[in-house]
Amino acid sequence: MLIFGHLVFTVGVFFMLGRILPALKDRLDYRYIAFGALLPDILDKLVGRVIFAETLANGRIIGHTLVFCLFIALLGYYRYGKSRDTGVLLISGACFFHLLEDRMWKTPYTFFWPAFGWEFPVGCYYGGVLDYFLKMGNIGFVPSLCICFITEFTGFIIAVLISVIYLRHRLTH
Repeated sequence: MLIFGHLVFTVGVFFMLGRILPALKDRLDYRYIAFGALLPDILDKLVGRVIFAETLANGRIIGHTLVFCLFIALLGYYRYGKSRDTGVLLISGACFFHLLEDRMWKTPYTFFWPAFGWEFPVGCYYGGVLDYFLKMGNIGFVPSLCICFITEFTGFIIAVLISVIYLRHRLTH
């Protein structure tokens, strides 16, 4: 998944949780959820595909590990204990949904890092930063029946619908 897939599906899961559990609804801040939905990719793509592109060439490193999610959850638990702020806990939950959406259980060497060693798998080097983003754009946004395009397209349509509903509601009130 790319941007729209992660954003819309993660926000959608939390939205449904808010509907199912009314006590949770007032504690949800979708800014934190949206940030958490993208945080693993922001961190890992920057480090593994931009900064260390020639050595790691891997966009799934630290941010795509269970340890990372647990660390953020511990920070969130600490923050919640101090100030009753749920923001960091929401980021942690959204990061975890990101890992589920990426099906990280299929790459246990990364998901359960460092249980299998301290090294991350080395991926394919696509050339420069621009080449990598062109490749990802081609996979995610060029019409085809691959799962990446389908989730991005579905996420984009849902985002447009939510925006229209929100703007219509905003203009009438």
